[in-house]
Parts: sequence; C-alpha cells; structure tokens
Amino acid sequence: MIFKVLQRQGYSTMRGGREFMNRVIIFLFRVFLGAFFAVLLTRFFYPDTNPVLVAGLGAFMVLMAYFFEYLRKNRQA
Repeated sequence: MIFKVLQRQGYSTMRGGREFMNRVIIFLFRVFLGAFFAVLLTRFFYPDTNPVLVAGLGAFMVLMAYFFEYLRKNRQA
C-alpha cells in the first residue's frame, strides 16, 4: 500500500529510490520495535503506567537507535 502511494508521488523503487525505500522500511521497523519493547517493559515493570509515558519511551528508543547509528557511522569514517 505505502509503496504504491510513494510510487505515485514520484519515488521509484528502482535505482535512486531504493535507498529511500530502505530508509522508510528501517524507520517503520524501528517504530514497531520501539513500540513493542516500550509496551513490554512498562507492562512488566510498571503495569499502571500512563499510555503517554509508554509512547514517550517508544519515541525515546527510536531516537536512541538513530543516535547510535549516527555515532557508528561517524566512527567508521
């Protein structure tokens, strides 16, 4: 579904658009994992936690994933 929408907007899944599509898939995967582990951890340790705090923890996990990717790429350069 999302691939068809992006293709209509001019993003190709071939050649130049491949890197963009990979970035979108990685972002969606990180959001899914961040949400999953945020819910898992908060339900395990703090079962009565506010859902806004759970969402904040998930967003923090995604941001930390991008931060550590940035550090890893700078260290390799």
